[in-house]
Amino acid sequence: MQKFLLTLVAVGALVSPTLAQTPEKTDPAALAKIKDEGLNRSKVMETAFYLTDVCGPRLAGSEGLARANAWAKKRLTDYGLANANVEAWGDFGRGWDIDKSYVAMTAPYYHAMIGVPKAWTPGTGGSLRKQVAYVNVKAEADLEKYKGQLRDKIVLLPVATPPQPNFEPDAKRLTADELQKMADAPAGGAPTAANRPAEANPEARRAAMLAARELRQKLGDMLLAEGAAAVLSPGRGSDGTVFTTNGAPYAADAKPVLPELEMSSEDQLRLIRLVDAGVPVEVEMETKTHFQTQDLKGYNVVAEIPGTDKKLKSEVVMLGGHLDSWHAATGATDNAAGCAVMLEAVRILKATGLKPRRTIRVALWGEEEEGLHGSRNYVKNHFADPATMVLKPDHEKLAAYFNLDNGGGKIRASTRRATRP
Repeated sequence: MQKFLLTLVAVGALVSPTLAQTPEKTDPAALAKIKDEGLNRSKVMETAFYLTDVCGPRLAGSEGLARANAWAKKRLTDYGLANANVEAWGDFGRGWDIDKSYVAMTAPYYHAMIGVPKAWTPGTGGSLRKQVAYVNVKAEADLEKYKGQLRDKIVLLPVATPPQPNFEPDAKRLTADELQKMADAPAGGAPTAANRPAEANPEARRAAMLAARELRQKLGDMLLAEGAAAVLSPGRGSDGTVFTTNGAPYAADAKPVLPELEMSSEDQLRLIRLVDAGVPVEVEMETKTHFQTQDLKGYNVVAEIPGTDKKLKSEVVMLGGHLDSWHAATGATDNAAGCAVMLEAVRILKATGLKPRRTIRVALWGEEEEGLHGSRNYVKNHFADPATMVLKPDHEKLAAYFNLDNGGGKIRASTRRATRP
């Protein structure tokens, strides 16, 4: 929390009438007000609770994101910010929501399993109880051997990298000394294709990724044409954790795909071992999903504290974080946490009665997870179209932008991008 308050002080250095241009000349009385409000009357955890537990998952275009947008707009209005609005940035595509999801192995015995529908995939149209067929395709030529064998089957896909035993902690926090050593390291030349290891070559990685994506598309087309009932694919993660993705495009005209669940690697591997051993496996599953097609636009939540200095109030200091998340959890660290901090920043400034010299604008971006759509299009609509770089009048008014999307853990420092002192 103290690190967050230091970030807020950096914002205050740009906006407060009693704070000078540099943090070294901050007004102790203003700083004391900020610290007192933030440390003794914080609402940041309450905000995080509403964004996560109450609003729930916030997939792009979903009902959950619409709930969060409406809640954030009301909360910003209640704090006393001006011009609070859920602002359309342009066309996005279909929204998507889960109404029901269930999966279990029913033969050779019953076992409830962990699986999550892939985003933008259809439901099963009722409960299915089907035999499992294991399909391991490593190249396009492998598709042929499965034709004629998959009708009315639940298709099981391989786990590319099975979890390995690990006796080291998942993460290690670097000490201040270790960070300082990194900061003091002599600057070296940027890696080039000539001196970069082959496995780290971005061009090679991109080519491999595109080839894998193309093969997966051809496999999906084949499974659909063969009349398979559904697909169980392995999710990234271990120990029951599943990182979800999308199984179909969100475009309004996306072509049909099969129902697909992303499974925990432990459950997926158990099914594979049984099938490989020749044991008949049966799975029961039911998913109900629905698409949001009545509104194909994407949205950002925007509000501001107007500046008070006659010369500087037209300048804008922006605070940002993205409000959308994926659909299988509540998106706490990615990025309700960042949004909660930005909401708390403007709440503290309003609650303390500090009058900003420049305008402070908070923007909670939408559709970030699918390609930074909300923030990219805000820039395009308000500052400049990157395709032409013809600057719009608002571009000259942007004084600084603070963004927070760092996941979990304390904030060690803040970085700001500014166009002027």
